[in-house]
Amino acid sequence: MDKILVDTNIVIDLLSKRKEFYKSASRLFTLSENKKIKLAISSLTFANTFYLLSKELDTAKTKEILRIFKLLVKILPMDDKIIDLSLNSDFKDFEDAIQYYTAIENKLEIIITRSLKDFKLSKIPVMTASDYLAMK
Repeated sequence: MDKILVDTNIVIDLLSKRKEFYKSASRLFTLSENKKIKLAISSLTFANTFYLLSKELDTAKTKEILRIFKLLVKILPMDDKIIDLSLNSDFKDFEDAIQYYTAIENKLEIIITRSLKDFKLSKIPVMTASDYLAMK
């Protein structure tokens, strides 16, 4: 069973039902719901998702959505080691470094994102949700 870190943009695609990307995000999370894959997100993604959704919805609705969403994923901690690795990495984007090192430190096998170019330094496979689903 694949163990996958899902980047923030994929979570937002699902929860905001972004027109172009919702279908593949939904299919990915359905695989998790059906116990075909294990999806994880960083605690940073959870916080960022709350912030972004609450710009579109009121706080109560945002919390309601996230309570349900959290049943589909494992939320991984961000600790001192992940921050140090991220600060000392060659990643241009600090948030992407945190995502990457969260995946590495938790022995995840794949990162799913729409920002492939931001993960050029990755030593594990990085792909879009569509590309991953095409392999299944």
